Amino acid sequence: MKAIIIGATGATGRELVRNLLNDEFFTEIIVLNRRAFFENHPKLTEHIIDFDKIENYKVLIKADVAFSCLGTTLKIAGNKENQWKVDHDYQLKFAEICHENKILSFVLLSAMNSNSNSKMFYSRMKGELEDKISKIKFDQLIILQPSLIVRPNTDRKGEKFAELILKSLNKINLLNNFKPIGTDDLSKAMIQSYKSYGKGFHRVKLKDIFQLIKHDL
Repeated sequence: MKAIIIGATGATGRELVRNLLNDEFFTEIIVLNRRAFFENHPKLTEHIIDFDKIENYKVLIKADVAFSCLGTTLKIAGNKENQWKVDHDYQLKFAEICHENKILSFVLLSAMNSNSNSKMFYSRMKGELEDKISKIKFDQLIILQPSLIVRPNTDRKGEKFAELILKSLNKINLLNNFKPIGTDDLSKAMIQSYKSYGKGFHRVKLKDIFQLIKHDL
């Protein structure tokens, strides 16, 4: 199987690439990045592209399954307009090209509480992206909605604090619907969802993400 990924240099994306390379089910991995990042590997092909002109790279976007986990933070993006471009516009255009190029399966990493009618910018952005991609007629469309994603050795104080609070509450069976998930586990769930789910549209909630992880073990 041949997989193509955008967002491969992010915390979850890096784990996704590593796990795909270690999975004998996949024979070729293509990543589209803005800069060179990965070491050479016989199964890996890395293309450096300009996401503002992704239409110019259509010929590269060919695979059996596409994984989309591109994203940034408001702090890194600098403003909401730039974050919307990365998290929404780039991923939507990628999905449209994947469909045009007859990629049958598309796996999108989204977020819990995504809602196009939300008053919260982040939730509305993710919700609008989900709504638009769900209208693209992929044979298999999978949208994962995790809660707090825990990066290994994170230096983000807010992320560390949220993880600590949630894990403490989870231990006494509170806020289990907001259980944090590590990037390695999440990437494994993305892969397993492609293998486990059949044709159609699958929106994968947090509890189902953890079930996929158990299935992968």
